Amino acid sequence: MSGKGNKTVPVRLKLSKMPSSLPSMPLCAYFCRMNTAEWLGRFAGQMAETPATEWLAAGFGVASVLLARINSVWLYPTGIISTALYTWLFFRPETQLYAEGMLNLYYFSMSVYGWAHWVRRRDRAPLPVTRNNHRDWLITAVIVAAGWLILYGVLTTWTSSDVPAWDAWISATAWAGMWLLARRKVENWVLLNISNICAIPLQLYKQMPLTAMLTLFLFIVAVSGFFSWRKIWREQQAQIRTRQPE
Repeated sequence: MSGKGNKTVPVRLKLSKMPSSLPSMPLCAYFCRMNTAEWLGRFAGQMAETPATEWLAAGFGVASVLLARINSVWLYPTGIISTALYTWLFFRPETQLYAEGMLNLYYFSMSVYGWAHWVRRRDRAPLPVTRNNHRDWLITAVIVAAGWLILYGVLTTWTSSDVPAWDAWISATAWAGMWLLARRKVENWVLLNISNICAIPLQLYKQMPLTAMLTLFLFIVAVSGFFSWRKIWREQQAQIRTRQPE
């Protein structure tokens, strides 16, 4: 209530009309202050307002993952479309997830490269699956730490991002996961899922529910990938032991 002479005027706060970017509200407070019904209502509202571009990006993203699981070359063109759309979506003024935008730009370039590489060298055997040693873990930690510091510095200095630390962390852990993936390390799935699990609340905060659902799907796929690769590694180790002379 506010005083004005002898009258009191009620002050009504319209919490339902919060700005989409929520610049003054920390990410954790955004979720902690809502109960389950409020959260579900907000999620349903976000889904109803999701633009067609995000539907397309998420749809092609799911298609790319499913095609990758059956080892189809079509994973690359679908991935190119999805990452191109997501690069634009993340760089929008209303989203401002610049680090994730740069990450998807990298995914786009790697999809183009992977498509060309598949056509030229698809008959060559892949690298064997291995586990991280102490050196690999040290390099992984350096990539995460250096990547976070660099991205955080870029976002705070040259962009208007309202979540620079969180955005930088998601991309830094994904960069480390991609390095391990290129080296066929089982632990790549761990780093990629650290990135995924941190990205989901940020994407919901930025009113991108379909993207959050896609990221949850990728999280589940990565869990499956971890156990699948660990099984491959164990089988390789068993074959090596049987070949060794007694």
